[in-house]
Amino acid sequence: MTGTAPRTDPAAARGPCEALRRFAAVWCRAVYPVSTTSLSRAELQSYLEPLAARLHALLTARPFHPWPAREIGAALVRAHCTDPQALAQTLDVIESYLLLYCPTDLSGEPGTARSRLTRLQHHLAAGYARELRERALGEQESISRAALTARTRAEQALRASEARFQALFRGAAIGISIADLQGRIIDVNDALARMLAASPEDLRRLNVTDFVHPDDADGVWELYQDSIRGERDHFRVEKPYFRQDGSVVWTDLTVSMIRDEQGSPQYQVAMLEDITERRMLHDRLHHAATHDPLTGLPNRALFLERLGAALAPGSPVRTVGVCYLDLDGFKAVNDSLGHHAGDELLCAVAERFRRCLDDPGRTVARMGGDEFTVLVPDPAGEEEMTDLAERLINCLTTPVDAGGRRLSVTVSAGVLACSADALQPAEVVQAADIALLRAKSQGAQRWALYDADSHAREIARSTLCTHLPTALERGEFFLEYQPLVSLADGSLVGAEALVRWRHPQHGTLGPDAFVPLAEQTGLIVPLGRWVLETACRQARAWQLQLPEVPLRINVNLAPCQARCPELVHDVLRILKEAELEPQTLCLEVTENALIGADDQALHALRRLTDHGVAIALDDFGTGYSNFSHLHRLPVDTLKIDRSLIGDLAGPGQPDPTAEKILTALVSLARALGLTVTAEGVETADQADRLRALGCDTAQGWLYGRPGAAGLIPALAATVPGGSPEALPDDQSPSTM
Repeated sequence: MTGTAPRTDPAAARGPCEALRRFAAVWCRAVYPVSTTSLSRAELQSYLEPLAARLHALLTARPFHPWPAREIGAALVRAHCTDPQALAQTLDVIESYLLLYCPTDLSGEPGTARSRLTRLQHHLAAGYARELRERALGEQESISRAALTARTRAEQALRASEARFQALFRGAAIGISIADLQGRIIDVNDALARMLAASPEDLRRLNVTDFVHPDDADGVWELYQDSIRGERDHFRVEKPYFRQDGSVVWTDLTVSMIRDEQGSPQYQVAMLEDITERRMLHDRLHHAATHDPLTGLPNRALFLERLGAALAPGSPVRTVGVCYLDLDGFKAVNDSLGHHAGDELLCAVAERFRRCLDDPGRTVARMGGDEFTVLVPDPAGEEEMTDLAERLINCLTTPVDAGGRRLSVTVSAGVLACSADALQPAEVVQAADIALLRAKSQGAQRWALYDADSHAREIARSTLCTHLPTALERGEFFLEYQPLVSLADGSLVGAEALVRWRHPQHGTLGPDAFVPLAEQTGLIVPLGRWVLETACRQARAWQLQLPEVPLRINVNLAPCQARCPELVHDVLRILKEAELEPQTLCLEVTENALIGADDQALHALRRLTDHGVAIALDDFGTGYSNFSHLHRLPVDTLKIDRSLIGDLAGPGQPDPTAEKILTALVSLARALGLTVTAEGVETADQADRLRALGCDTAQGWLYGRPGAAGLIPALAATVPGGSPEALPDDQSPSTM
């Protein structure tokens, strides 16, 4: 700028206050982008307004003193406008705008304003620099003090940590030792010295490897090697140690690896807790849990544990032998002499069995009650096991003293010798038990050798029993249908529904394989209900498909179904839901079941016949029924068993005896007003003879094997008297 008169800002024309606010706004806009202040733009402008007023006052004051401008520069630093650009922007704004608000006459000459402005800028910059320097020095001093304080505190913490460590190390109740990576013991505490009955000085002269014990757990020293190589930070085991007096102390040992700042292994710390009393208690409890409290023999759990170890992969045992023993008539001793005498007898028998085994590698155990087992690792074949069974049986030939009496007792045995990889432990025991049951079935004081075929049958039966309850839910049952044909003209009059089980492992099973099991488990009632529902729905489908052919559906009724209180309700409900007339349904009940039925079952069957349901007496001629009772039974049809039909017509002349029996049965049925159905008809000669004898209907392979539901419409479309050769192969599945 020159000495000419300054330009006038419109804001200055409006008054000094407005002009100063305008100047503060320009100043804020210049320095805010380059400042690190936490103030907002509006807050910084409010902070600069009094500084702008003070600059104006210093510039126009008489007399003129510029040095207070240093406080304005310091105020900028205190507002965190510490970037060098903030000072430069401030000086530019003062030079550019402040003269606009100054009067034109200062001491009579306009040039005086320029001189004053320069001196104000100088002092403001000096105050800014001094405050900035003091601020930096203060921060450095604060950092130095903080570093000194931190170092002092770290040293104090280190000393306190060392004191705490020493207090913990020396006063700990558990034993602690520190060793280097070569296993040399560096230090031990007093608790460890007392635990091992040795002085700390003696222990510091030892190496970790000096503490090997024969009862160390498998793999404990491999864990130790992994630790000192840095592959494992810590491990924990139960370990025994020899004390200096020769006794053993059991410890709960924890070994931890201490690493340096780079993570390399440096020291190992071992902490040992004395658990000798706990270990002794554990041993006593384990003995109590694995031994019979009465006889002192190993119990079932320990026997199975040793058997499992012998059968485990990698075991040196190649074959195992098991002898399963059971006292004959032991219950009579308990019942007659009391349980005290029975206990004495068991103890005496156990002692004789123990003396009979001369090899310490063999195990005799009490399985429970009056049952004992003997385990023989690697027997010399079945001969050795049978010889052992005979010795065990013979050791009881002399009477046993028990309950103040001399008692004669005998034992039966089941014997098994097999390869160690042939069976699982539970299967071995089960196989020996099955052999024992076979021995007892032959009489007392006998042994029986395990039979693989018998065992397989029992296993298969057990498997079926296990899977049977859920088979119905999984939809594994299905029906096949065998045609029922009129002997008069060969026309199709109906079909018998036969249940099958599509087993996931055993394939398709006939009713002989699972119906007895279903009767034992109680599943026969829901299974029979499902068969009846499915058969009735299929009969209704046949009616809709073949409206001109009156077909009857025969469904087998198990004995317990006949005794079920819900029988009448279930049958009538199923017929109603299937939209099937009662006359279309015939329930087949076996001869033995119906002859021996109680009044309740007979009453239910009579109610069904009153509604029109037919009742057939199945397998007639195979039981021992009294013919005089037939007239009391609610029966419509007699089904002659296939065993009486087989001898009716052979390759030569028919058997006259078979014809006489059949003639008598047919005559009996006619006298009672019953129809007769012959089962198992396989040849045309048989059909001709049955027709001549007066049988009404027949079923058998001559007319069709049991098959899918499509078999029945296919037969209905054939010429009456058609043979099974006329049927497709897929319509002739195997019968039951």
